[in-house]
Amino acid sequence: MLIGELATAAGLSREALRFYEQQGLIRARRLPNGYRDYPEEVLMLVQYIRTAQQLGFTLAEIGDRLPAIWDAPDPAPAVTQVLSAKLLEIDTRIAALQALRQTLAERVLADCPLAAS
Repeated sequence: MLIGELATAAGLSREALRFYEQQGLIRARRLPNGYRDYPEEVLMLVQYIRTAQQLGFTLAEIGDRLPAIWDAPDPAPAVTQVLSAKLLEIDTRIAALQALRQTLAERVLADCPLAAS
């Protein structure tokens, strides 16, 4: 599949696909004329990458976790593990932000000098 075909099928720009390739997320072989030729399964991989980004994963996180998922005989348990870890990370960040919010609210009520405008 040529880059234009993959871009159309995935709903991405050619530049985005080239960027994914530069980041090591997808691979293409080169045809004799220099064109990129992507295997059919790359479309599913690109769809996974886009979904993971929509769920809050960075490209670095996706790249780190991709081999465990992509190479698994049954990817469902690996995906569940990755999603559970991300959920725990988000819960931890929410708790830290709530604690920070509480501290700020207490300082506002205590007429903290940093609260003055």
